[in-house]
Amino acid sequence: MSTLIFLMLFLGMYKSEIGRERTEAVTQVNQLLRTSLENAMLKRDLDGLRHIVHGLGQQQNIVNVMITNPAGEVRFADSPTLLGDTLVFNKNNNDATAGFIIDNAGHEVLRSINPVHNKAPCTECHGPININPINGILYVDYDAASLRQHAWQTTLVLMGSGAIIVLINITGGWWFIRRYVLKPISTLSDASDALSQGELKTRVTLQGEDELARLGHTINRMAGNLQDKLRELKEKEVFLQSLVDAIPDGVRIIDSKYNVQLVNRSYKEQLGLSDKSALDACYKYSHNRTEPCPPTLITCPVHEIVQHGKPVKALHHHTRQDGSRMDVEIYAAPMKSYINGKMEKLIVESIRDLEKSVKYSQEQKLSELGRLATGVAHEIYNPLTSVRIALHASLQILAELDMPTDEVSSYLAILDKEVDNCINVTEHLLKLGAPQDSSPLLLDIQGVLRDTISLLHWEAENNKIEIFENYQPGLRILAIDSEMRMVTLNLAQNAFHAMPNGGTLKVSTARTDIGIEIVFRDSGVGIKENDLKKIFDPFFSRRADGSHGTGLGLSITHTIIKNHDGKISVNSSEGDGSTFRVLLPDPDKTLGEIK
Repeated sequence: MSTLIFLMLFLGMYKSEIGRERTEAVTQVNQLLRTSLENAMLKRDLDGLRHIVHGLGQQQNIVNVMITNPAGEVRFADSPTLLGDTLVFNKNNNDATAGFIIDNAGHEVLRSINPVHNKAPCTECHGPININPINGILYVDYDAASLRQHAWQTTLVLMGSGAIIVLINITGGWWFIRRYVLKPISTLSDASDALSQGELKTRVTLQGEDELARLGHTINRMAGNLQDKLRELKEKEVFLQSLVDAIPDGVRIIDSKYNVQLVNRSYKEQLGLSDKSALDACYKYSHNRTEPCPPTLITCPVHEIVQHGKPVKALHHHTRQDGSRMDVEIYAAPMKSYINGKMEKLIVESIRDLEKSVKYSQEQKLSELGRLATGVAHEIYNPLTSVRIALHASLQILAELDMPTDEVSSYLAILDKEVDNCINVTEHLLKLGAPQDSSPLLLDIQGVLRDTISLLHWEAENNKIEIFENYQPGLRILAIDSEMRMVTLNLAQNAFHAMPNGGTLKVSTARTDIGIEIVFRDSGVGIKENDLKKIFDPFFSRRADGSHGTGLGLSITHTIIKNHDGKISVNSSEGDGSTFRVLLPDPDKTLGEIK
């Protein structure tokens, strides 16, 4: 559009300039002609004047040549038909003029009007100059069509030349703009799009030192800084996740709308969750619900902390992905953090698998017993062995003496027997506290039970408890020795605690159709009906002797039996004692089926 306007202005200026130049040319020609006419008129050479007018009229592109007197009557003309015609002349303008008109024949002509002024040599014939300032008027009509055609041709040539120049300028400008503006801008735009999509390795390559090149360098620096910052954030995020994953208890962070924002590896392992499924509503996978837990039926840490803003401790039953239940202890605390630019209240839950806690407590207890057994071995076992050696030496010396020594020998034999009993007790204690085997072995269940219960005889006598043992011979189980001794110890001591005023404990074994059965039956106070379903829960303790226990004995026992593919059950009524039955697989029956 701007180019078209430029061409229109150029054409207008060009036509105006052509007209001005043509007028000046005509004026110069007419001036020359007028001078020739004035010269002929001064010499009174009328024939020469007619000849000049006639010759001028024969020139190319000249239509008519006429000379009129001051009154406008045509006195001389190149065509006789024009003689006597009258032309109107503006007497108020004595200057030469030119303009386009339509002649009597209907043709467009460029008429040049040139007054012939009166001069001193002419006053003799024409009178004073002040009275007759003009002697006559010279009219020359030029063919306007030829003039316009020539002007149009010239205009077309100039327009074509101008168009070519404009096209060259446009092409050159387009190349310049494309090379130095559009292409760099496209490069910058592509780089910006790539960076906005997270491709932070993208860089802008622009040559030169102009504004666009400097902008490209700035974008590169910005991308590099952004890449460094994101790498730092990623490293911090990985560090935070690794730190949280290193915590052995399950950890999850929940917002006030029950949505899980972050979990650790232990939490996912507890419930058997994948990375994606773990970040969902807190009640969906841990409690297998489609809506939040009713706060009136269960202690909901999220609800309690949102309401009161204080830490909460609670015991829950979580449901694993395979449908099994897991007893957990939850300690939840409030925290605040910015999420999407807004300060949000969050809840941090530490979830402890009580089954693992029982295992850790069992291992710790076994470790303490092991250290105790080692001390007993050094402090009692070794001195007793020395005493036995000394007794054997004394008996040998008495046998060599030639004197009656029957009474002394009998005393020494009794002493030797009691030393053997002491050594057996220390050996039983050593087995109870021995390090846990890595794999189960075939055990004589009678030997395990007898050895362990023998350690409790002194405690039973002090508490007025009688122990009756009835073992079916030849029964074996596939188990870890130290763990089965721990089961025996826990069940026997649990029976002792139920008989604060004395009573009886009956321990028996038998082979049944479904496995090896071990029974502990006491005559104690029994268990309340409401407590029966809780006695195997970790940290639950209701001792009849009034002492506050750890609540881990029966939990440990339950875990051990479960790990050995066994079952444990209890029958009890308040005031009528309790019976604990342990059922373990019969390895002899299994081996017989295999054979």
